[in-house]
Amino acid sequence: MRPFTEYPPRLGGEPGENAVAALHPADPSHRTAVSAGAYPAPLPDASPLDAIGNTPLVWVPALSAPDRGYWAKLEGFNPGGIKDRPALHMVRSARRRGELLPGAEIVESTSGTLGLGLALAAKAYGHPLTLVGDPGMEPLMRGLLTAYGAAVDIVPDPHPAGGWQQARRDRVAELLARPAGRHADSSRPDVPGAWCPDQYNNPDNVAAYAALAAELIGALPWIDALVCSVGTGGHSSGISRVLRQSFPGMRLAGVDTVGSTIFGQPARPRLMRGLGSSIFPRNVDYGAFDEVHWVDAGEAVWSCRDLAARRHIAGGWSVGAVALVADWLARTLPADRTIVAVFPDGPWRYWNTVYDDAYCRRHGLLDRRPAADPEQIGRPAQKEVLAWTRCENVIDPRPAPRAAEGGDQ
Repeated sequence: MRPFTEYPPRLGGEPGENAVAALHPADPSHRTAVSAGAYPAPLPDASPLDAIGNTPLVWVPALSAPDRGYWAKLEGFNPGGIKDRPALHMVRSARRRGELLPGAEIVESTSGTLGLGLALAAKAYGHPLTLVGDPGMEPLMRGLLTAYGAAVDIVPDPHPAGGWQQARRDRVAELLARPAGRHADSSRPDVPGAWCPDQYNNPDNVAAYAALAAELIGALPWIDALVCSVGTGGHSSGISRVLRQSFPGMRLAGVDTVGSTIFGQPARPRLMRGLGSSIFPRNVDYGAFDEVHWVDAGEAVWSCRDLAARRHIAGGWSVGAVALVADWLARTLPADRTIVAVFPDGPWRYWNTVYDDAYCRRHGLLDRRPAADPEQIGRPAQKEVLAWTRCENVIDPRPAPRAAEGGDQ
């Protein structure tokens, strides 16, 4: 195993271009300069809201080519994870436009991470919060959301076609249809009607990631490739849109899970949470992607554990899947390319899944080392993928909207 002291050479350039500390822990004299504009000196935070953003960016050497590697943006250092950013931005934007009135309830579907961000934003601005989950939500997550003041509503059964995701969305629609004032705080009948952020389709979800993109622009002199997991489409669309204004030739690699319908694969039961979907979120910008990779749950588990063992960096399903793809790009792209991978969360909610041998053994996920290279297919509908697979022909699989009767064709 290579020691922590083997980091990439220090970034060149004038002051302000060395915006990331490529720190050699064993030798403090090898620190590069840090741009005050990109990473200001730590100051006391007035509230947890101030702890959102400016997350670490660290170098990860490639597994079988340690002279190569990629930069990992560790979004698990936000209070709840990457979705703290859109949660806060969607709430602030809706309040600014008058869509979310003072004291009104917030109702949303979540597998957990957005719920953490919404709990923080709801508490900061005085809104009751109801979150709709499904039985796959970890007891730890359910208990934590409740402790943060959210009412957690669990749907009992999946939708016959749209799975758990559609079942949750249907329940949200039911809750929104209640008369004004009938919300989690039933003692206040004067409170206005509820509001749903609709993370899958809300453009504010996409816009929220401009700050993350700005942090990357301030930290690195150039970016050739960006690797993002895809669930709602928010951070892949939002970050790439801003980065391409500074790095117009940048490649975008999307990472999905086996069994997700987002990129045109058939739906099947999925263990991985936080990426993938059984619906077609409108926030997914299909034209932005240069390639898509599907990763299986066992491959993501192996990648998570390898990353933890080699680099002391840990996260959930999405982190493992993204790390697998980023490592492959670092090995196969020209050596001078700069690759950034976005790691959406940390490990704490996955102690009884990704990092639990009994759970992984029960689901056949242990020791599933991925192939050295993904299988390649020419188009998403070519075959149903069951393991790590790559496709450079990214299409929008959503059905074309019907023209209005009697209207223009």
